[in-house]
Amino acid sequence: MDFRYFVPVEIYGGEDCVRKNAAVFARCGSRAFIVTGKSSAKNGALADVAAVLEANGQEYAVFDSVPPNPTVQSVEEGAALARRFGAGFIVAVGGGSPMDAAKAIAVLARQQAPEGIFAHKIGEDVLPMLHIPTTAGTGSEVTPYAIITNDEKQTKTSISAPSLFPKAAFLDGKYMKDLPQSVTVNTALDAVSHAVEGMLSVRAGALSDALARESLRLLLGEYPSLLKGEYTALSRQNLLNGAALAGMVIANTGTSPVHGMGYSLTYFHGVAHGRANGLLLPAFLAVCERKTPARMSEICAALGMSVREFTDRVAALLGGRESLTDAERRDYAARAAKNKNVANCLAKFSEADLYEVLCASFH
Repeated sequence: MDFRYFVPVEIYGGEDCVRKNAAVFARCGSRAFIVTGKSSAKNGALADVAAVLEANGQEYAVFDSVPPNPTVQSVEEGAALARRFGAGFIVAVGGGSPMDAAKAIAVLARQQAPEGIFAHKIGEDVLPMLHIPTTAGTGSEVTPYAIITNDEKQTKTSISAPSLFPKAAFLDGKYMKDLPQSVTVNTALDAVSHAVEGMLSVRAGALSDALARESLRLLLGEYPSLLKGEYTALSRQNLLNGAALAGMVIANTGTSPVHGMGYSLTYFHGVAHGRANGLLLPAFLAVCERKTPARMSEICAALGMSVREFTDRVAALLGGRESLTDAERRDYAARAAKNKNVANCLAKFSEADLYEVLCASFH
């Protein structure tokens, strides 16, 4: 089997890995622009970054106005501030929204053409980035992707370029200690979805499959913790490591129609991204089992359970399901059918197949 694999991110992990690796920050430049949300001031991540930068004698500015599901307007605002500050590099601290926003800001601080990021015209002139995830799900710390809300198209849009890979990532589970249970579950399901979708990609290969299997072992091994809402330091680190591995998978394979359908749920209904993936994934796998039984047999082996068992376990984590009208189901199926993720899937999905998944996933 031919394959290509590429993840040029230096990864540090373990307790206090930010403070222990101050030299990584020192070599990035003299002026750091920190992109974050409000929670990083509470979980200790922002304090650790500030302590390192101050000890290194590096100046920094903080942009903490990143909304959930960052918009073009919010990243343009951040980019303008980064230019005014004279930022030499970006430090992203937070979950998927701050990390994705940081990537767009890193581009727009140098390339002042927001329409270009959606046209895949991102060059190499991008501010270098260090990423510190405080949730275990998105994997943005090890991918060349960012998801930005595009109001013009009424959806979330993926931007990508090799220059969007961070230079380094720091994985410290202690920053997840006070995460709400719903966020922990939703982000974990996002990571599980990444690993599974990666295995169903036309670009899957031996290395991405190996990473996906290890990711699922770590993530699903913490199912009892996720169900009870009780976490040890090790379980939090396992979730974070598993999410990073899943990110390394999709960095090379891309995602599937699950993400294409999920974007409409987030944009129009405010359903958290990870929850949207969790709601859609079981029914999606049921259709894949019909279309690609051999590959699904391998995926069930990686999951350690059947699709039916997986469906029951996910339902136990998510609780009730949201409702969609039939018109909404048909609209979102039509939108998803135009997404490039559909062509990326080994199982070929028609608009009717996508509608079937939406009908099975929602009341």
